[in-house]
Amino acid sequence: MKTRDRILAASLELFNTRGERHVTTNHIANHLGMSPGNLYYHFRNKPMIVAELFQRFEQRLDAFFTLPEAPLTLDHKADLLEQLLQIIWQFRFLQQDLDQLLEADPDFAQRYHAFAQRSLRHARGLYQAFIDAGILLMDARQLEALTLNAWIIINSWARLPGAQPRGQQLTEQFLRRGIYQLLMLEDGYIAPAHRPAIGALHARLQVPLGELLPGLD
Repeated sequence: MKTRDRILAASLELFNTRGERHVTTNHIANHLGMSPGNLYYHFRNKPMIVAELFQRFEQRLDAFFTLPEAPLTLDHKADLLEQLLQIIWQFRFLQQDLDQLLEADPDFAQRYHAFAQRSLRHARGLYQAFIDAGILLMDARQLEALTLNAWIIINSWARLPGAQPRGQQLTEQFLRRGIYQLLMLEDGYIAPAHRPAIGALHARLQVPLGELLPGLD
């Protein structure tokens, strides 16, 4: 693996496990057993590392939103939800530390704004494809609301107030429940013929709330 890629992989690991704000370039260099000067040869500062990781996240999501030429099926829906979970889990620091990243770096904030607009357009197109396939039944007004509500969940679930004890790392199960919440937004719009299969998908993704938030079971 090239040194630049090693730095990015180590940074992603540390950002995900410790939180981006708690990791310095010295931490990254020490983790890799290299001198800070060697790291600075590839990245002048931490925002440059964050920017490149965000670019990779964008590329993964852009590929995720690329629709097949054939009509979408329920198998596509199941695969897409699992893919989305994997992408968010791999780059989970972007969800956990988003508010701080937006406030600390104006360039990142500008890029994220453009990314958000593009993602909303892509998400609307994805939902429209499921409408065209006869899996979802909704009008344009409902489609617009569903798209926006889905984006709100995707962007805020990892930072749900009070959901994660202070200092506790985000878990994949917690993110899986977020994907389940995303799926449940569609519940009132599923075509009757597809409800049994969607019910099986619900069971596959649901994580009991009591496992995540003790006292609510």
